[in-house]
Amino acid sequence: MGKITDALKKAADDKIARIDRISRIKEHEKLVIRKMEGSSVDARLVAYFDLKSPITEQYKILMTNIHSLSKGKPPKVMMITSSIHSEGKTVTSLNLAISMAQAIKKPKILLIDADLRKGQVHRYLGVEKDVGLSDVLSGQVNIDDALFNIDMENLAFMSSGPVPHNPVELLNSTSMKNLISDLKAKFDYILLDTPPLISVTDPAIIGPQTDGALLVIQAGRTQRGMVDRATELLNQAQVKLLGNVLVNVEYHLPEYIYRYL
Repeated sequence: MGKITDALKKAADDKIARIDRISRIKEHEKLVIRKMEGSSVDARLVAYFDLKSPITEQYKILMTNIHSLSKGKPPKVMMITSSIHSEGKTVTSLNLAISMAQAIKKPKILLIDADLRKGQVHRYLGVEKDVGLSDVLSGQVNIDDALFNIDMENLAFMSSGPVPHNPVELLNSTSMKNLISDLKAKFDYILLDTPPLISVTDPAIIGPQTDGALLVIQAGRTQRGMVDRATELLNQAQVKLLGNVLVNVEYHLPEYIYRYL
């Protein structure tokens, strides 16, 4: 009976230890999305607040996968879009840009808010930026006046700027093509956060000027038909689909991974 008792006690101790590890992991996950004291950056930009979080690692894996699929010639200019609104494309764009900027070689990254109708990039970063892409395309300001950064020297942003009365014309202009061409000489990677594909024609206009698109899909919300339609629109515009990014996924990390967190 002594051996059985010892075995049961050991099993109970192991279970308690496992529960304790899980509790500490859950507490760590809470810290991941907690904003720094005094920071105006949105808490959903996890890559900004925790460089080693599992979520940040997923964005790094995403970029690695894109590189591996491109056979040594990774896309330099990428469009991030979605099927419909509120799927998390802007949060994805920002987290991806921040993660890319953290690479060892410190590549120069630029994120452009190309949603000239409802741009939100500057709001997530907690800054007031009245000058942006619409001003540059309309010739009111030069590129340098529209660029800004927060506290990462190799990561720059360009907000959408004031809402213009002719967003389609501006995005389809020679000025837009020249802008991307000029910026490619200054940055290693350029990300463009665009409106949803099904809502407006803007992404179909911007897409052909890029090396490909990432389509953000929200788990439990985006319908398969919407994804199929968005993919069809990309094909019609002759935009290469680099991949789908599934967000808002809840999953249980296997215990053997815990010790690496």
